[in-house]
Amino acid sequence: MAYLVGVLIAVVVILASIALHEVGHMVPAKRFGVRVSQYMVGFGPTIWSKTKGETEYGLKWIPLGGYVRLVGMFPTKEAVDAKEPTTWAGRAAADAREMSAEEIRPGEDGRAFYRLSVPKKLVVMFGGPFMNLLLAFVLMAIVLVGIGLPVTTTTVGAVGGCVLAGNEEECAEGAPVGPAAAAGMLPGDTIVSWGGQPISTWDDAWRAIRASSGSVEVLVQRDGRPVTLTVDVAQTERPAVDDDGLLVTDASGDVVMTLVGYAGIEPQRVMERQPLWSVPVAVGDMTVQTASIVVVLPQRVWDVAARTFSGQDRGSETVLSVVGVSRIVGETAAIQDERVTLARQAAMLLSILAALNISLFVFNMIPLPPLDGGHIAAALWEGVRKRVSRWRGVERTRPADSARLVPVGYVMFVLLIVMGVVMIWADIVNPARLF
Repeated sequence: MAYLVGVLIAVVVILASIALHEVGHMVPAKRFGVRVSQYMVGFGPTIWSKTKGETEYGLKWIPLGGYVRLVGMFPTKEAVDAKEPTTWAGRAAADAREMSAEEIRPGEDGRAFYRLSVPKKLVVMFGGPFMNLLLAFVLMAIVLVGIGLPVTTTTVGAVGGCVLAGNEEECAEGAPVGPAAAAGMLPGDTIVSWGGQPISTWDDAWRAIRASSGSVEVLVQRDGRPVTLTVDVAQTERPAVDDDGLLVTDASGDVVMTLVGYAGIEPQRVMERQPLWSVPVAVGDMTVQTASIVVVLPQRVWDVAARTFSGQDRGSETVLSVVGVSRIVGETAAIQDERVTLARQAAMLLSILAALNISLFVFNMIPLPPLDGGHIAAALWEGVRKRVSRWRGVERTRPADSARLVPVGYVMFVLLIVMGVVMIWADIVNPARLF
């Protein structure tokens, strides 16, 4: 049931993200006088629609995007003095100009999108991605400032009943009793010092435990009073780490194992609220990381397809479709672990949905049609041409012929459909396992 609730939450947020994205385009377009004939969330057959004023608002069956129809998106043939087409690309551009011109009502040429100034075009086209970025800010503000991040403390959260070897997660039959449990350490004890070394953070305790062996004197605070315990620290194999806490690997990429001290305790984790300035820092980091993935997106999609065809596990470092995101959100909502509090679960859910909106922002800023970034690039090119004309002392009144980018948009549309189908298929038959 919790899984289904999580999936439902994901679907609602995805639809809200799409709807707000299109609102970001529609509101400034209407404010600048452009006639918006349609506002649709989804693609395909229409589920519901209602016309209010001069705009038809509706919901369609396939929730993989949305659109607003801005009248006069491309300049007319007369506005750019276009020549008769002689190639496929030229005919595609001419058809786009003709279809765009047919939407312009008599006497409303001044309300066409192509008539807007360059700054206004930029505001309209950037408005959609900006709404996704803004939503990501809001979600991360709730996570960081409202809920907080899980922080380990020096208070003991759990005491293991045995010595776990290697990557074991459960006690094997006949395993020796855990050192901390044998010494009488209890959940709720706060570690003050370990082997005479003062402990102020869990990282201090973790490093002190790994470096110790034999009998170690440990001072803890229990119910407001100091208690001294003697812990016979065991030695067990654990992954080796460097000074920065990163895993050490050998030449073949395998994790190096080493003998370290083992006490059998886990820290208590609490949700610690972060300052407001941490929100833009977190969103900025997420944006940079997402952009680094989008740059090599075709390669990532190819890797997912290859792994799925060969039956290999995708791992956690993978790209996801909206189906994959919904599954991950569902799995997050269905986590049943006493160590994962409801607040932490909510923070995880909201972080995933914030990352989704960051992805929508970055992806839509790719400077290729039919994405918003393609229209932004066309508007910037128009602005550059007008500025150069002014420098040359010539007043340029014609808009840039953005319809010439339509053939590129067709190719990109096909590629996006193919990648989308591959990713959805992979997320169904070979889903990513993040937990």
